[in-house]
Amino acid sequence: MAQFEPYKNEIATLGTLVFVAAERRGRKFRNAVAHFRKHRSSFAYLLDEDRKVTKAYGVYERLTLESINIAKPATFIVAQDGRLRWLHLGTRTERASVPEVLEEFKGAAQGR
Repeated sequence: MAQFEPYKNEIATLGTLVFVAAERRGRKFRNAVAHFRKHRSSFAYLLDEDRKVTKAYGVYERLTLESINIAKPATFIVAQDGRLRWLHLGTRTERASVPEVLEEFKGAAQGR
């Protein structure tokens, strides 16, 4: 999330950025309020505790050799009409780069 902060004004002209974490408060984010007070974000954040969002977008993994009950790292760009414009499905250690996301975000905003 912090990587996108320097681009918050540019992103605001293109659309809305929302972060989703498939995590329960009792685990990594057990003290989510304190975390967000310390690490302010200009963007919306959804703690997907029941995994409804990650399941709806097809990135939830119930059981694999690498994980149990977590979501694959993914970046979606969804147009205002609800259509998926771009998807990057990562691995446990790899995610879409900020420049790549910004370029795709710009393209979607321009209708490309």
